[in-house]
Amino acid sequence: MSKKIFYIEDELLLGKIVKETLEKIGYEVLWETDGAKVVGHLNEFSPDVCVLDIMLPNIDGYSLCRTIRGMFPKLPIIFLTAKTTTADLVAGFEAGGTDYIRKPFSIEEVVARIDNQINLNNGITSIKPGNDKIAIGKYELIPSRYELHTPAGKVKLSNRDMEILKILVANRNRTTNRKDLLMMVWGDDSFFNSRNLDVYIRKLRQYFRSDPSVQIKTLKGQGYLFLVL
Repeated sequence: MSKKIFYIEDELLLGKIVKETLEKIGYEVLWETDGAKVVGHLNEFSPDVCVLDIMLPNIDGYSLCRTIRGMFPKLPIIFLTAKTTTADLVAGFEAGGTDYIRKPFSIEEVVARIDNQINLNNGITSIKPGNDKIAIGKYELIPSRYELHTPAGKVKLSNRDMEILKILVANRNRTTNRKDLLMMVWGDDSFFNSRNLDVYIRKLRQYFRSDPSVQIKTLKGQGYLFLVL
């Protein structure tokens, strides 16, 4: 079975060349240009490697990397970017990147680094349905089944519940920017979607009300802190 590469790049000509080249040598490639649409593809595509640009529309690559890393702790993430300072490199690794390629680059280097990341990770990155249990205080979240197991019983989550909760869990004990959350879930940060987000946050807080060690705190002017004590 061919390895799956999730390629996130907004430069259209470059993206087309890289995607077609990788496909010619046998990779299965999903190419996305908008950082706001990345999270929605992750579970469905189940990539072996992410190749991620830093400068993206709507959401920067660092924020996106932190969310991906929280959702898939073992997934290799290669930054592909024109940012070349030491500070940029350090920021990329701190966000959860596992490798870093500077633009301009050769496709041979990209292929070599992808192969290296797959070999280092033994090719094991995807999660089988039902085996993706996440402990959250007294709760257990099973994303593939859209279930939250609580002390009072099992809660079936809607698709939107799950999208929001996965992002909050991925950024547990760290601020999730409100605009980033809106962009990743709805694709825009309109007033209407913002009010919808408030409704979903209130509902999620109700699900966790029986365990005071799990809290969703609103940080005014910033976003949310999913706190698990």
